[in-house]
Amino acid sequence: MSRPGLDATDIRILAAVQQHGQLSKARLAELVNLSPTPCWARLTRLREAGLIRGYRADIALERIANVTQVVVTVSLAQHRKVDFDRFESHIAALPEITECIATGGGMDYVLKVITQSLTAFQALMESLLEADLGIQRYMTYIVTRQVKAAQPDLKALTRAPAHPA
Repeated sequence: MSRPGLDATDIRILAAVQQHGQLSKARLAELVNLSPTPCWARLTRLREAGLIRGYRADIALERIANVTQVVVTVSLAQHRKVDFDRFESHIAALPEITECIATGGGMDYVLKVITQSLTAFQALMESLLEADLGIQRYMTYIVTRQVKAAQPDLKALTRAPAHPA
């Protein structure tokens, strides 16, 4: 189901900038089949509504540097708001942790960590444990290769669900 105020053209604009990043007014209008001025006005409205957080390049990191990528699952000893807030605030300040999601179930968080080496990763983990963040246990998974990394299909996610006949 679409969010209120978003129509099919808005979704096409969001999908285009999601796939291509920043585009010229003319190119974006061409991709979404709309004239440039109203297309740009819609893009501005979508930005101002906070629906576009930013534009990023997909960098071929493996061609720039040898890095160690690790997925870490973390379980906290206590589950109070103050415990989650302390952990999340600390994690947000660490550039080596490129993703952190809170999860329900057996683990509280899943982290994606990128460091220069396994030694640097281990030093990071030791600093997390020494920071008194309430980490009860963690599991590490060394990334051997990335099989898939993609953005979700906005058109499919905002399509109205089919109703049984």
